[in-house]
Order: sequence, then structure tokens, then C-alpha cells
Amino acid sequence: MAVLEIEQLKKSYGTQNVLDGVTFSVDSGSVYGFIGKNGAGKTTTMTIALGLLKPDEGTVRINGERVTYGDTKTNKYVGYLPDVPEFYPFLTAGEYMALCADVSGLDKKESKKKISELLEMVGLENNKKRIRNYSRGMKQRLGIAQALINDPILLICDEPTSALDPIGRQQLLAVLKKVKEKTTVIFSTHILTDVEAVCDKVAILNNGKIVKQGSVEQLKSEVKTNQWTVVLETEEEAGRVAEALETHPELLPVKQTGVKVEGTSESAAEGMSKILNCLHTLSVIPVRVERKEPTMEEVFMEAIR
Repeated sequence: MAVLEIEQLKKSYGTQNVLDGVTFSVDSGSVYGFIGKNGAGKTTTMTIALGLLKPDEGTVRINGERVTYGDTKTNKYVGYLPDVPEFYPFLTAGEYMALCADVSGLDKKESKKKISELLEMVGLENNKKRIRNYSRGMKQRLGIAQALINDPILLICDEPTSALDPIGRQQLLAVLKKVKEKTTVIFSTHILTDVEAVCDKVAILNNGKIVKQGSVEQLKSEVKTNQWTVVLETEEEAGRVAEALETHPELLPVKQTGVKVEGTSESAAEGMSKILNCLHTLSVIPVRVERKEPTMEEVFMEAIR
């Protein structure tokens, strides 16, 4: 079942078309990557889904109910993490979560248990610091805990890792993997390694349109070239191997750099078979043979050409 359905969404600012017929859906229990360049319209789409911005055309449904601008009843189903969440800096994480639970009308006994579980999930259960002393990554993790206080069926994360250092990013991605067990996540970003780390399915937004969508594995399989590398003991061996591999058109172009020989092949399996047969024929034992699978960066660059 689709938790979020977006159909033929259009939005312009003056003469600039930001969204031009955007259509996709997010299935229950998935982590959905919504990716595009900075300024592609990701935040505009998320803001419309929250009922905070009026589209020119198109519909958004959450849990089967239509989202209406200015009438945010569907937000009862949604948790939201902006790229820069704001907090009362003089509170601790526990105090802030208790305030959010109180504002949401949760039972105090029930909320105490829930707050403990959520802070443990994001790694802040025993942290007594005031929020003013939190790192950016800690604030993002607290933002996820806060967004889950009402047990939403959809968590919208808008560029949550964009300004984090590598450690902060890894911590936040680890939390998002845990969140998948509780709810559905749509994760907008331009950081493609994060998509590979946590997302099940992906939509690529470019020039206001969805130009590619599908599972991460499916999109990678559609990239035509597969890179390979052979590392030899000596440059003399590398030269012999390069010369032999150049006789196979399906492996071209072949490039030798020192003891390394590199190239691409349309079929990964066939390419590796040719390389291994060549090494056997030449009686050469390589230091390393690698097949580099397509990355989401390569998928993205091919999609926006």
C-alpha cells in the first residue's frame, strides 16, 4: 500500500517551472530516496506534501487522504525533519521531548516510556547536556526522535545529512535504518552515497520532472558500463595484459597506468570471464582483479544528461 502518493504535481515561481508533472508513490515500510541537484525542487515537493505550499496543479495523498493547502489534517500521519531543526536551547533532550509530548496531548505515563525508547533509539538516552551544547548531528538525531513522538506512518526527512561531518552522517544513517522498523521514510538528499546506504527505492528529480525511479538495484542494473581493474606485479606484465585485452572489442577502451590496467565492459560477467581467461593464457598471476559496480552517482549522472 502506498503511504504517500504524488500525481502530476506542478509548481512555478513566476516564469520558473520548479515542478512539472511530478508523479511517484512511496510504499509502506520503505525508505524512499528523493534525489536531485540543489534547487531541483525537492523541498518544494516536501512543503506541498505538508500542506504548507499550494501547488499550481496535481494532487498529494497521504494514507489515502488528499492533502489540502492550509488545511493540514493529513499532518496527523506525518513526522517531519527539516534540514535545520530548531529547538529551545536551554532544555535537555528529555525535557524537550516531554514538552513535545505534552503539546501533542499524550498521556504522561505513556509518553515517559515512549520518550525513553525514542531517545535510546537515537543514542541520546543518557545525555544531560543542554541542547545549546549539541553538535549538528546530535540535533538531527533529536529531531528524528521528536518527529516520531506521535507514531507517524510517514517520516519526511528534508536534506537531513547535508551539513553533517562524516561521523554525524553515519550516526544519522544508522538511526534511519532503525526508523524503518517503525514507519515509512521519504528521504530527500543530493548526497548519493547516503541513498545507497539506506534507501530501498529512489526517484531522481531533474528540471522539474522525475527522470528515473525504481529500486536501487534496478537503477544500477540499467547503467550500461561496468568498470574493471587489473593490478599486476610489474609494468612489463601490465603491458602484456593490456596488449592482450585490446584484442577484445567488448573490453575497450583499455588503459594501462603503471602496473594497473583498466577498462569497461557492457556485460560485467562476460568482461570478467575474458579477463580471467587472458590472465590464464599468459600465465600471469595478478595482485588484484576488481569489478566496480555502478554507483548511484553514475546512475544520477546518466539520468540527468
